[in-house]
Amino acid sequence: MTASDAARAAFRDKPRGLTDKVMPVAEAVRRFVRDGDYFAAGGFGTNRIPTAVLHEILRQGRQRLGFAGHTSTHDFEILCAGNLTGRGQTLALVDVAYILGLEARGLSPHARRVVEGGGVACVEWTNYTLALRFAAAAMGVPFLPARSMLGTDTFARSGAKTLTCPFTGETVAAVPALYPDVAAIHVHEADRYGNARFIGPSVADNDLARAAKRVIITCERLVPHEEMRRNPHLTTIPFLCVDAVCEVPFGSYPGNMPGEYFSDEDHLRLWLDVERDPAAFRQFLDDHVFGVRTFPEYLDLCGGLTRLQQLRHREHLLHMGR
Repeated sequence: MTASDAARAAFRDKPRGLTDKVMPVAEAVRRFVRDGDYFAAGGFGTNRIPTAVLHEILRQGRQRLGFAGHTSTHDFEILCAGNLTGRGQTLALVDVAYILGLEARGLSPHARRVVEGGGVACVEWTNYTLALRFAAAAMGVPFLPARSMLGTDTFARSGAKTLTCPFTGETVAAVPALYPDVAAIHVHEADRYGNARFIGPSVADNDLARAAKRVIITCERLVPHEEMRRNPHLTTIPFLCVDAVCEVPFGSYPGNMPGEYFSDEDHLRLWLDVERDPAAFRQFLDDHVFGVRTFPEYLDLCGGLTRLQQLRHREHLLHMGR
C-alpha cells in the first residue's frame, strides 16, 4: 500500500459523529503524540504557535520525533530543548524551510548546537514547497508539480524529484505529499466537537489539518456548538479532522495571537540569552517547563495576568493603528 493510500484509509476510518473531544493538554499529548511520530505545529513564525502542546511534549519526554520546520521559530526552539544532554532526543528528523532563527530577534544558540552537532537529520525545502507537500496530502495525491527549487542547491538537498510534464514536455519538480502523524494547531475559537476558526494568516494550516492523521486543536476560547452553526462560513477547520480540543487561553504565548495579544518580546529575548550557557539553559527549563505541571503555571512565572493584559492592550492598540 502506498503512503497516500494508507493515509486515505486512516482518514476513512476516523469517526464521523459529533463526539465531545474536550480534554486537558496533558491527556491530548498522552493519547495522540507517540515516540517516533512525525509532528507538525500550526502557525507561522511566532504567530499562533501551539506553545502549550510543545511544552507538554517535553514534559512527557516524547522521543525521536520528525518535525516540519515550516518557518518555525519559537516552536522549533522549544522542541530543540528536548535535545539537551540528559533529556534524550526529542527531535530526530527535521524537514527544513526556516528554523534556528527567531526572525529579527536573532538565532537560537541552542537550536544551532542541536543542528550543527549532527544529531538531527535535515532535509531542505522552501516555504512554498513544504506548504505544497501539505496541500498534496490534503488532496490525497502522492505529489504536486512545481517550478520552485529547480536548479538550486536546495533541490539537491531535498526529497523532490524531476519529471517531464506529459502535456508540455517541460521539466518540473515533483514535491511529495507529507502526512504528519500528528499536528497541533492553535486557534481563536473551537467547539467541543472540534470545529475551529481563527483570524489572521492561515498559511498552510487548513491543509495541515486535512493532511495530518491526528489533530490536536488548542483554542483561546471554547464556544457553544450553536455559535459555530450560526456562522458556519467562519469555520476553517471542520470537526471531521480533529481528535482533541483543549481550551488554553494565551496558548500561543510568548508568541502572538492576531487580535488577541502581542508577542512577549522580553521573554523571547530571555530564551535567546539564557541559551548561550547550557547550564543556565538547563536551569531555566527546569524552572519554566519541567518544573511546572500546566501551561497556566508557566504563564504565572512569566508575569501572570498583569503581563498578559499588557500584551493584550498592545495588540489592541496596534489594531487601532496607534
